[in-house]
Amino acid sequence: MSHASSESRMRVLQLGKYYYPYMGGIESHLQVLSDELNPRVDLEVLVAHTKPGTVRERVHGVSVTRCGSWHRYNSVEVTPSMVFELSRRSYDVIHVHLPHPVGAAAYLASKKPDRHRLVVTYHSDVVRQRFLLRLYAPLVQRLLERADVVIATSPQLREGSEALAPFKGKCRVVPYGLDLGVFSSTPEREQAAAQLRARFGGRRIALGVGRLIYYKGFEQAIQALTRLPDVQLVLIGDGPLRGMLEDAARQHGVADRVSFEGELMNEAITPYYLASDVFLLPSTAPSEAFGIVQIEAMACGIPVVNTSLPSGVPYVSRHEQTGLTVPPSDPEALARAVRRLLDDEPLRRRLGERGRERAQTNFSKQALLTQILAAYRNEEPRRGSAVAALGAFD
Repeated sequence: MSHASSESRMRVLQLGKYYYPYMGGIESHLQVLSDELNPRVDLEVLVAHTKPGTVRERVHGVSVTRCGSWHRYNSVEVTPSMVFELSRRSYDVIHVHLPHPVGAAAYLASKKPDRHRLVVTYHSDVVRQRFLLRLYAPLVQRLLERADVVIATSPQLREGSEALAPFKGKCRVVPYGLDLGVFSSTPEREQAAAQLRARFGGRRIALGVGRLIYYKGFEQAIQALTRLPDVQLVLIGDGPLRGMLEDAARQHGVADRVSFEGELMNEAITPYYLASDVFLLPSTAPSEAFGIVQIEAMACGIPVVNTSLPSGVPYVSRHEQTGLTVPPSDPEALARAVRRLLDDEPLRRRLGERGRERAQTNFSKQALLTQILAAYRNEEPRRGSAVAALGAFD
């Protein structure tokens, strides 16, 4: 493999599922990573479109190709042109983000002109889609075999994923990193937060952010609300379970205290964090591999109540350090944790401040960039760098 002599000339392709303005945890990560890489390398992003026809555009200065979708099956876009797009260019580094069945197949089927370094970020296992998994698992196996470096987003994912078990020797942990400035307090954001608190009539606010899908566990939060009569539950996001969740709120008699805000872009969410007393991530399945939104809440100094999944979720926000962790699918335990935080202001403030410190130390975009560039160059992170502060990922 021949690498360019400087960062600015390294040719890098990010191969992902979707890209901004499509909202999701992996998509947010890919955008932050691309924005940070773009001034330093010759960067292209290749993803699926949600419509027919391939689109080439620049998004905040990043070159993005969205391959036209012929069909959508089980949340997977069928994009045959992705093979052609991969075959017509040469790169020093191709960085594939999994899970992405079509992307994995396209990479393996493509004819790549030059030898390149293959980096694979393994974001999560495929848990629920059994039929898809039977087709997808062999592709993942072949891709991981070819990879020069495999990135897991948490120690729990690296140690717990059966797919990663044969590849631990080339697997390194690189947690997500965010542009934490988006979640800082400003006079304008504090004013918007005050307006939100007034809108909800002075009730204590419990916030949840994420797609309204099965593993997010928002129905558990609605059930917990029956034990928290002074709490307003605010849900940001949209998805196929919205109608079911609205029905559940009515059935439990709490519809007047559940606010469905719909999908909001990143910066518009910050005032909601600043207005909230606690942040809820009541996820019920390991499909929730990390929970990036926990970092956003922690960056705003809001304590997190999460669940003890065998994934990176309890790694991000630590029990009794930056929030409280409860068993999944246990609305009573969820309600008790929220009640404890609301009734103990010193505890709530202490956990919130520790969360802010942890976000700044471990989950910044600077730490992410340093580790990713090290993976691209086959280097270990420099001692004393932001990444070295992660140590053993405490």
